[in-house]
Amino acid sequence: MGFFDSQVVQQEAKQLFEDYQSLMQLGGEYGKFDREGKKLYIERMEQLMERYRIFMKRFELSEDFMAQMTVQQLKTQLDQFGITPQQMFDRMEMTLKRMKSEIEP
Repeated sequence: MGFFDSQVVQQEAKQLFEDYQSLMQLGGEYGKFDREGKKLYIERMEQLMERYRIFMKRFELSEDFMAQMTVQQLKTQLDQFGITPQQMFDRMEMTLKRMKSEIEP
């Protein structure tokens, strides 16, 4: 069975995409959130990033050809912006830390 044939992989990919889309839509209203709303939004983003990091690690560790191709495609896309997958995660983490610092009293 291939990596993408797994029901678990398919469900997690679908859920990650839906959660990401939902948070991005909600993020458009971030400036209108009160302090607690901003904290909750940041926490949800942190949780999503951790899930995404784990999901990508599964791809990297898999010996499945399609999983490895997916990793290579991501690296190629990010390379166009001059960053690695690790730098992408680092930048997201830095952004969330900055957002946290802006709402702390």
